[in-house]
Amino acid sequence: MRKLILSLGLTLAAAGAAWAHNCPNEMKAIDARLQTKPALSKDVADKVARLRADGEAHHKAGKHNESMAALGEAKKLLGI
Repeated sequence: MRKLILSLGLTLAAAGAAWAHNCPNEMKAIDARLQTKPALSKDVADKVARLRADGEAHHKAGKHNESMAALGEAKKLLGI
């Protein structure tokens, strides 16, 4: 039982680390979509820019859950 718990803990830690490293890929996807100059209202464009910046700041601070949440919302607004 002890080995099972240890194994599960290591698996979850590895999964968390892998998810944390996806933040840069999410930012790249947002940046690539913005390069295409999508037709967005000023309000939506401003919100996407703010969410993108927040996502990067959270990533750099090690807050990957918050980063992924902000970047995910930006991607939804961009339709990706």
